[in-house]
Parts: sequence; structure tokens; C-alpha cells
Amino acid sequence: MWSLLSTLTVLCIQMLLVMCNPLQQVLGVDGVNFSVHVENQTQVRDTMSRRHHRVYQLYSRTSGKHVQVLGRRISARGEDGDKYAQLVVEADTFGSQVRIRGKETNFYLCMNSRGKLVGKKASNRSADCVFVEKVLENHYTALMSARYTDWYVGFNKRGRPRPGSRTQPNQQDGHFMKRFPPGEQPDLTTPFRFTTISKRGNRVRANGPR
Repeated sequence: MWSLLSTLTVLCIQMLLVMCNPLQQVLGVDGVNFSVHVENQTQVRDTMSRRHHRVYQLYSRTSGKHVQVLGRRISARGEDGDKYAQLVVEADTFGSQVRIRGKETNFYLCMNSRGKLVGKKASNRSADCVFVEKVLENHYTALMSARYTDWYVGFNKRGRPRPGSRTQPNQQDGHFMKRFPPGEQPDLTTPFRFTTISKRGNRVRANGPR
């Protein structure tokens, strides 16, 4: 009799714990995998929030120069500070997908169906102009076409574009380093400023006119 009562007591306690913890109930019963949800969201176009824009240069490990968007022509022969090497990077999704636009020419860096790098006008919203940023183990960045999987942006030693289908992330041709344009580096010497609120200040606000 006592064993039966103790068993029923344990079962009741377990049921109460499940009912009082909805998250545990969802995870335990429904087997929800939130990692799948996050992965799906990173592939959805970010049309609801304001897109985040950054300006930087892309240093090519192979050519030793910077990527240039010269209108319809793309190269990696730009010097540090070259106006055609200043790129506006627009976050296209909640994840790591981006669009890269030449600040001077207003043309986007794109990869066509043949794997060739071309520049397209800013009004063009083609999926050819979307790339996935991948940070490599050596801290360089690789740019994979979001439309053509496993096709990467790459340049040879002369700064000429390589076909995307022949460029892989383990090749130096597809390794880039992000650099701020000259004069736009963040000032890391300025101390962080903050404001403290004393208890007296809080009492003044509380007793002030409403």
C-alpha cells in the first residue's frame, strides 16, 4: 500500500513539473529543434529591419592589392585608399549573406551563371549579387555565391578574376582581408565615457514635477 502511494506521489510531482515548465514540455514532447529554425532564418531576406551598411576594402591575398568595382569590370589591383576599392557592404539577411557595392561607381559585385565576376547597376536585385561571408581558420574571409553553391570569388596574381567554379576556400586565390579605408579607422585610443546616476539624483527625479 505504501509503495503504491509513494509511486503515485512521484508521478504527481513529475506531472506538476512538466505542467509548470512549458519550455520543458515543448522540448521533451514535441522535440523542437531550434537550430533548424535559426538556420532557416539566416537564409530569409531581411526586408523588415533597416539594412546594415559597412564600408571597407577587400585585400586580396593573391594579388596583394584591393578589390575594385570599376563599373562592369572587376579587378583586384587597387591601391590602399583607391576610390574604386571602397566597397559598401549591405547585409542582405539576418545571417552572413551580403551584397557588395562599389561606393564610387554604384555597381554591385556579381557572379553570373558562367562563374564570371561582373558589375551590375545598383537597381539590379539579382540573386547573382548575393554572397555568403565565411571566416576561415586562418582569419581570412571567403565569399561564396549564394546562388551557385561552392562557387567562390577569386583573383589571380595579376588581379584578374578567376572563374567561380574553379575557386575553392582552401585556395589563396579566394582569401580576402577586410580593411578600413584610410582615415576611417576607428579611434581605439579614446576612453569610454559613461554617466553615473547617484541616489540623490534619483530622489530629485522622483520628487520633481510630473
